[in-house]
Amino acid sequence: MSNKRPSPPVRADFVAFEEVHSRWMDNDAYGHINNVTYYSFFDTAVNRYLIERNVLDIAKSETIGLVIETQCQYFSSIVYPDMIHVGLKVAHLGNSSVKYEVAIFRNAEDVASAMGHFVHVYVDRITNKPTPIPQDVRDVLQQLVKVN
Repeated sequence: MSNKRPSPPVRADFVAFEEVHSRWMDNDAYGHINNVTYYSFFDTAVNRYLIERNVLDIAKSETIGLVIETQCQYFSSIVYPDMIHVGLKVAHLGNSSVKYEVAIFRNAEDVASAMGHFVHVYVDRITNKPTPIPQDVRDVLQQLVKVN
């Protein structure tokens, strides 16, 4: 395992962005947005992206993505009332899973305050068994694959 800390990504490293408003209650006793809230930003951005493209209906979709893994590294603090921009890209698109790379950008800053990843495994809503990613979802996810 490498002890070298990665450099924070920049906006150009990502394909799409979702805005998330920070809230007063997101700040903690130390005067910055609490670390667990970043995971909420990731989840909100990914799911909003899918909902806005009509490939996720949180109440009715037969196939749903469940989070099985998430990770975050922090570089600089954000505080309310900062506007949060969540950078999104797909790092891996498998048969039944997708790994997103995500980053948190504060206001108009070009360098990320945090970066991480977020893995969905697609399952049948009723049986909770893994299932292939539906083609319409796959088509939307393919748009998030960054070509260098």
